[in-house]
Amino acid sequence: QVQLVESGGGWVQPGGSLRLSCAAAGNIVRIYRMGWYRQAPDNQRDPVALFTFGGSANYIDSVKGRFTISRDNTENTVYLQMNSLKPEDTAVYVCMAEAEEAGKSPTTYWGQGTQVTVSS
Repeated sequence: QVQLVESGGGWVQPGGSLRLSCAAAGNIVRIYRMGWYRQAPDNQRDPVALFTFGGSANYIDSVKGRFTISRDNTENTVYLQMNSLKPEDTAVYVCMAEAEEAGKSPTTYWGQGTQVTVSS
């Protein structure tokens, strides 16, 4: 079972910055996709920034130029640097990884989520 451990959420004033991290642990053979979703109060999850299987980074339009996703493949970790934060960025940020463990089929895993609050 792959576990995703997130850190880095919190409260920040508009215009501020936060950095999220997500480390995947387990008997991982390969990670196909990994990145961050935002979860609304009704639990709807929408992608924010993701690394695709090909290695490219995709962002939703509203965060382009402000958020940067990066990764450390040796540690199976992704980071989300969030700059120029706006109140509308407030949400629970949930890490996702589509990962393959030894002897198993690729499976989508979710972290528990970390709260990001942007307000004055």
